[in-house]
Amino acid sequence: MLEISVDYPIRIENGGLFISRGLGHHPTRILESYELIFIEQGILAICEDQHDFYVKAGESLLLWPGRKHGGIGNFPPDLKFYWLHFGIIAAGSAIREALKLPIPQYSKIRDPHRFITLFRLFLSEQENRSPASSLELILLLLLQQVADGWTESTEPAEPGMALAWKAQQLIGTQFHLPLTASGLAAQLFCNADYLGRVFKMTFRMTLTEAIHRRRIGNAEKMLVADCGAIADIAKRCGFQDVAYFRRLFRRLTGLTPLEYKKRYCKEHINSDI
Repeated sequence: MLEISVDYPIRIENGGLFISRGLGHHPTRILESYELIFIEQGILAICEDQHDFYVKAGESLLLWPGRKHGGIGNFPPDLKFYWLHFGIIAAGSAIREALKLPIPQYSKIRDPHRFITLFRLFLSEQENRSPASSLELILLLLLQQVADGWTESTEPAEPGMALAWKAQQLIGTQFHLPLTASGLAAQLFCNADYLGRVFKMTFRMTLTEAIHRRRIGNAEKMLVADCGAIADIAKRCGFQDVAYFRRLFRRLTGLTPLEYKKRYCKEHINSDI
């Protein structure tokens, strides 16, 4: 039997999914732990030690222990965000030294779909009372995504990277249409091969992969919200071949559409912090 010693430099507390009812506001408090927040929808307005943050969809915020934070105004009715509390264990070994990640307080996540998938996996494992080491591993993967995100100083500024970002925005609004890499290039008045290269350099995936991920991400939301039959959801997300949709969905999420719907209707959801 192979035995591996697992020693992660973090300590999990708890996590959840907040869905606003359009009432109340984030409480003012000082925590003894870090809080990682990721916005899926809407804008979270929050202040930490006189520093105001307006965190939008696709962005993360790390609140620090010992600092006073509180909401700015009431929760907007469309707000939806994931949260996770954790602590740091003081580094004292070569292994922990090697695991150091530069975590920015504010970041724009490069691949929000992957980030949400990891958060949902964390909540599922938490609900199933999995070992702490499993939750800690998922948190490390989340923090790695934050470390690899865009900060205010690293958001793409070069022409090629800005072009890739525009392509990503088009995918976000046109994924339900017969969208292709060449079609995106035509809309942006550029060469398709060039767009493909700068997009992969920026987002570490091809244009086709990005289109698929965006379509499957929307399908996930519709399945959980029970927005109709699977065949109808597939077509509304841009898939004409339902069998292909099922195969791709399973490849990207590890579950069939029906399995996904059954599992994530049980998410750890709260509407009050």
